[in-house]
Amino acid sequence: MRRLAAALLAPLAVTAALAGCGSQTPASPNASVTVTGPVGKTPTVRIPAAKASSGLVTKTLVKGHGPVLAAGDSYLANFNVYDWHGTTHKLLFSSFTSTPEVLPLQMGLSGLQQALSGQRVGSRVLAVLPPKYGYGAHGNPQIGVAPTDTMVWVVDLIQAFSPTAHATGKQLSNGGGKLPTIKVAAAGGSPTITVPKSAPPGKLVVSTLIKGTGAPVKSGQTIIVRYVGSIWRTGQVFNNNWPSASSPTAPPNAFVLGQLIPGWNTGLVGVPVGSRVMLVVPPAEGYGKNGQKSAGIKPTDTLVFVVDILATA
Repeated sequence: MRRLAAALLAPLAVTAALAGCGSQTPASPNASVTVTGPVGKTPTVRIPAAKASSGLVTKTLVKGHGPVLAAGDSYLANFNVYDWHGTTHKLLFSSFTSTPEVLPLQMGLSGLQQALSGQRVGSRVLAVLPPKYGYGAHGNPQIGVAPTDTMVWVVDLIQAFSPTAHATGKQLSNGGGKLPTIKVAAAGGSPTITVPKSAPPGKLVVSTLIKGTGAPVKSGQTIIVRYVGSIWRTGQVFNNNWPSASSPTAPPNAFVLGQLIPGWNTGLVGVPVGSRVMLVVPPAEGYGKNGQKSAGIKPTDTLVFVVDILATA
């Protein structure tokens, strides 16, 4: 359910130590990159028709007034990403023309992390990343970035999320009875789903565990969520985007409601932001007659999701 932004995170093993923004002079190509246009709108970016220089350049083009991005946070943002190769450049990805994405601050691109650390939500930031501050000696073949290419990012910060961000409304239920029981070890921790031994319901069940106080979610909106999914038949967890010991800064996901499995598309409409919802999804409203073999989901499997709706965009 992820888009091209996932590819931008691919070669995380190649990082450089954080450094200052270099000693660029006004005449250097990297420092000559310009950005115009208002925050929230597709920017106009001008990159010189020259070879990039070697210094990292970061600029706060517009200073926001929201919360400060802290270590471990993820951020919802719109961004343009350019590949600067030799004396030419091309746009690799723009969320301004699709939907915002959620990325971890510590995503492995040291120059981008430095550019965004300490920035406030609402800011527009430019980061010109020579190879050692970007994808390093291996580049990123998946998106066509060569080892010698410089990256140019323009980022509009929309919202920040701490690793422990979770539903914050009124607790109504923990499930149970003929439905799965949901437990959470600590605030901000991943919910645990215990499936009963009884047969699953034949229709979609939407159970509000925590009722938020935000606006009701609408079809077509981008929703930012934490979620865990399991298979009723086996109790096996097949997907979980909560932080873990192996991935302590895992970001939440941004999805467009209406472009997901039917159980999500219908079950989450009208749920207030800030809520935690349990969805019991029958096969026809899940992955259907094909199932999802790679996740261990058979065509006859009922699925159980626990979803925290953190925000909309």
